[in-house]
Amino acid sequence: MIAPAAAALRDRLRWRLIAATATPMDSGGVVDPAVLDRYLRGLVADGADALAVCAHTGRGPYLDLATRDLVIRCAVDTGVPVIVGVGGRPGEHTDEVTAQAARAAAHGAAGVLVFPVDGDAVAHHDAVWRAAGLPMLAFDLYTRPYPAAKLAALLAHPGVAGVKVARLHDALACQAALAAAHRADRLAVTGEDRMFGPSLLWGAEAALVGLAAAAVPVTAVVLRAFADKRYDEFVVAAADLDRLAGVTFTEPMDGYVQRMLWIAAEEGRIPASQAVDPHRPALPDGDRDQVLRVMGRR
Repeated sequence: MIAPAAAALRDRLRWRLIAATATPMDSGGVVDPAVLDRYLRGLVADGADALAVCAHTGRGPYLDLATRDLVIRCAVDTGVPVIVGVGGRPGEHTDEVTAQAARAAAHGAAGVLVFPVDGDAVAHHDAVWRAAGLPMLAFDLYTRPYPAAKLAALLAHPGVAGVKVARLHDALACQAALAAAHRADRLAVTGEDRMFGPSLLWGAEAALVGLAAAAVPVTAVVLRAFADKRYDEFVVAAADLDRLAGVTFTEPMDGYVQRMLWIAAEEGRIPASQAVDPHRPALPDGDRDQVLRVMGRR
């Protein structure tokens, strides 16, 4: 059985683009509320149907509580559904994650994206559900994938509305997770920036992707063309999106956050001074130029 609140979120997000937002900040890690507000509203204006904040793209595991609260409030003020990432920090305890979820609920979030955990994942999700009462998206992430039996157990939890599948390059695992969501009557959400078009063909019915942290229209058109069965447009748009994904979601893979911030600055969404990822890995010389060159060809 699925809880009414989870079923409602499942149905509300079907065929919707959920932008996994970045968190604009300066080199000192300071977030300007006005810049943040303009950035989030711009994503919505350009086609994001919902916002995912404090997830990996937004460096949620690194944000302090005050900054998390600010980001959530600004996102909720846009008027679209807001999914808040909870957890993701090495060594954290379930009670820390449930506290994050409860704060998200207090600020008006529509749901939470629960980072994967080792050990008893069902008990962890159940604690989050009991503490916050918010519908949950489970997270099948390539760095900490759930075995099939554990994912099935998670999808049977009444508070789980769906699963975000982000297996990066494992097509078989992606297909299996999406199929598991359908069997459980939960929302199959693609988080596959490098397999975006194929994942829709495999059964995804919504998207929560870092590619939509900027360049929202090019992502939105792929999802909407597929949902509307405009397949000729879908093929062209998916190829266009894949070219962008090829230079943003590439090794070092965690550099994608900085790359999306470069794009956001180039689009005028944020000032260049706020397009800083303090947690970025070392990036190759010429990386920024390559990203912006491909972006300009769209």
